[in-house]
Amino acid sequence: MTRLAVWVHGARPRTLGASLTPVVVGTAAAGNAIAWRFAAAALVGLGLQVGVNYANDFHDGVRGVDTRQRLGPPRLTSSGMASPRAVLVAALLCVLAAGVAGLALAFATTLWLVPIGAVAMLALWLYSGGPRPYAELGLGELMVFLFFGLMATAGTSYVHAETVSAAAWWSSVTMGLLAVAILVANNLRDIPTDAASGKRTLAVRLGDGRTRVLYRVLVIGAFACVALGVLVGVADRRYGLSQWSLLALVAWPLAIRPMEQVGRAEGRALVPVLVGTGSLQVAFGGLLALGLWLDMAAS
Repeated sequence: MTRLAVWVHGARPRTLGASLTPVVVGTAAAGNAIAWRFAAAALVGLGLQVGVNYANDFHDGVRGVDTRQRLGPPRLTSSGMASPRAVLVAALLCVLAAGVAGLALAFATTLWLVPIGAVAMLALWLYSGGPRPYAELGLGELMVFLFFGLMATAGTSYVHAETVSAAAWWSSVTMGLLAVAILVANNLRDIPTDAASGKRTLAVRLGDGRTRVLYRVLVIGAFACVALGVLVGVADRRYGLSQWSLLALVAWPLAIRPMEQVGRAEGRALVPVLVGTGSLQVAFGGLLALGLWLDMAAS
C-alpha cells in the first residue's frame, strides 16, 4: 500500500459512518442547519472516531493484544506498517483537530461543551489505554452508546438550535444502538484472540452465543425505537417522533443479511456482518434524517 493508503486503512473507513451519520441526523432533528456548525460537528465526530481507532491500534499493539492470530484486518502497529510513535502522533493530531472544532462550537453556543468534550477525549484514551482500559471491563459498548449515540446526535442538534428536542433524543437512541451493534459485531469476531490475550470485552464476558443474541437485540431495538417514538408522537407531538420518521424502517432489508450471517458465521466470515452493520446505520440514519426534514417542511 502507498503511505496514504496505510493511514486510510488504519482509520477503518468502513465504520466511519458511526460518527458522521449521527451528525446528519442531529442536524435534521434541529431543523435549523448552520453550514459551518455542521462542518465543525462532523470534524469533531470524525476526529474522535479516527483518533480512538488510531489510539486503540497503538495501545493494543504495544501491549501485545493484537497478534498474528487476530482475525480482523491487520493493524498498523502490530503489523509493522507504521511505527508505534507515528500511530500515537496520528491519534493525537486527530484529537487536536476535533478539539479545535469543538472549541469553535463551544464559543458559538455554550462553554459547557468544553468539559463535555474533555470527557469525550479522556474516554477516547482510556478505551484501550491507561492502567485499567474500560474496553477490558466490558464497558466499551456503554461508552459508544453515550458518545456516538447520545452525545453525537443530541449534541449536534444542540449546536444548531441551542436546545434538544424530543425528536433529537429519540434519534440519538437509535443511532447509539446501531453504533453499539457495529462494536459488538467487531468484538464477536475477536472473541477467541481477545480471550487468549486477556482482553475481557463484553463479548468475551457474555460468550459467543449471547453476544450474537445481543447483536440482534440492538439492531431490532433501533427499528423498534423509531416505531415507539412515532406512537408517542401520535399521542403527543411534543414528546415523540413524527410519522415521517417511519421512513427509517425502509432500511430493514439491509439488516436482513447481517442478522442472518451473525447467526452462523465464524471467524473472518463475520467481517461482512461488521461492514453490513455500518452500511445499515448510514442508510437508516439517512432515511431518518430525510423523514425529520420532511416533517419540518410539512409543518
